[in-house]
Amino acid sequence: MDEDGLDASRFAADDESPSRADTDPESDASADDADGDGPMPNVPDPDPQENDVPEDVQKYARFTKMNGAQYDRVNEFLRDRTYVTAREWAIARLCSDFRTETGVEMTKIGENLPELVPFMTDTYTPQAVNQARASFEEKVRKAGATFLYGAMCDFFTAEELDDVMYESTEVAKFLLEVEGVDLSVEEELEAEERISSVMREVREASEELREREDEE
Repeated sequence: MDEDGLDASRFAADDESPSRADTDPESDASADDADGDGPMPNVPDPDPQENDVPEDVQKYARFTKMNGAQYDRVNEFLRDRTYVTAREWAIARLCSDFRTETGVEMTKIGENLPELVPFMTDTYTPQAVNQARASFEEKVRKAGATFLYGAMCDFFTAEELDDVMYESTEVAKFLLEVEGVDLSVEEELEAEERISSVMREVREASEELREREDEE
């Protein structure tokens, strides 16, 4: 996908740019300070003899399209188009992928974060992983409420709402593609139809509410 600059290559580091590890080893966490999350504490370096990467971590290939990406560029892209940060996006995906019957493997995610996500350079504590996951969930809920209010308060026309949904869908599909999710045409159409169906219900509910107010 290359519409509106949605191309994973835009995140690649310039050849002459120093790596994040050479300039600021904690900058991928501190970059999110504007959201009030604060720097994420690092997990102490484990004993070299115990530094074996788990097999499922070695096989994890969700973000391979982001090899060579810089955290700051990924974060800037997300901030321009979503409420979440690059840290929250990556950790939310990892929490989904490393969920077990008894919970999420927070420790595994935190200790192996640089191996799992190319643009993350630091290890995180389980508490930091949980904080990022909770922040992601809270922002999604608030964004949903904001959008639905905007859709129901008669601020946007039906055509404008369609434009909003189209732009949102394109960004969401791009993020999924970057994660390595291959969406078929049928899956895309099905998702778009589900979204359109929900939007129709929202519009109908909004119209009914306004009609009731007029009657009163």
